Amino acid sequence: MHTVAVLALDKVVPFDLSTPIEVFTRTRLPDGRPAYRLRVCGVTPTVDAGAFAVQAPWGLEALADADTIILPGTADPTAPVPPAVLDALLAAAARNARIASICSGAFVLAATGLLDGLRATTHWAGADLLAARYPAVEVDPDVLYVDNGRFLTSAGAAAGLDLCLHLIRRDYGSAVAADAARLSVMPLEREGGQAQFIVHDPPPVPRGSALEPLLVWMRENAARDLTLADLARRAGTSTRTLNRRFREQTGDTPVQWLLRARVRQAQHLLENTDHPVDLIGARAGFGSPTAFRDRFRRVVGTSPNAYRAAFRAG
Repeated sequence: MHTVAVLALDKVVPFDLSTPIEVFTRTRLPDGRPAYRLRVCGVTPTVDAGAFAVQAPWGLEALADADTIILPGTADPTAPVPPAVLDALLAAAARNARIASICSGAFVLAATGLLDGLRATTHWAGADLLAARYPAVEVDPDVLYVDNGRFLTSAGAAAGLDLCLHLIRRDYGSAVAADAARLSVMPLEREGGQAQFIVHDPPPVPRGSALEPLLVWMRENAARDLTLADLARRAGTSTRTLNRRFREQTGDTPVQWLLRARVRQAQHLLENTDHPVDLIGARAGFGSPTAFRDRFRRVVGTSPNAYRAAFRAG
């Protein structure tokens, strides 16, 4: 039987800890037998889980013969990883165990060096920090999970479910995984990636900058058919100078800034109105339905219709 060890470190995120426990213990083979043997492991028998304490029946020694090791996230991803944990994970990797992280558990996996040179993900809110702390890791904040074969990482919260179902499908095929998905009231595959959950604030308007009046006007008039020449005339400068000032003060070109403002307006309309998608694209300032859908998917990671289904208010 496939053995899964879930490693609970201090300040473990309860949701991340419970997800693999629930999914793997409920998974059954076609003949009704359990598909997995699960062990909850800790550095110490009692683990601080924030609002409560968790008793870990197994110690780090249980990682020595686990087929799969799951690393749930912790409340403080910058906390030092105990050397004994790093040693146990490296030993497991040396004997070809599979190691997967959920949410900020990617910081623990990255601390071993096993993700160096590989693509990985974590919760979108921690992606920049992961990339800064571990520059040898190629961090992709837009996906729900990344499968590198023996080392896997997933985004936050519900993405842990996506990862666990993916592992079941790898181990036992789609039929067993589909049954596990139904028990979890979860689609076997979700459309889109993590990008659709990122909060896309309106593009920034640097206060007190020379561009502030133009940026406010652009935001208010984003639905108009504006060209770079139109913006330069409004600013009373050349297109070349406008491009340079935009990059210096916003990090974007004028056109990129305008497109971001339009996408954010479209998100607002998708969330709060019943207008047809093509009408929303037009009202947000996109010249054609195709241009709207292409830009929206590029920025948000999913289609306007799928975004509305997920985030429509009420």
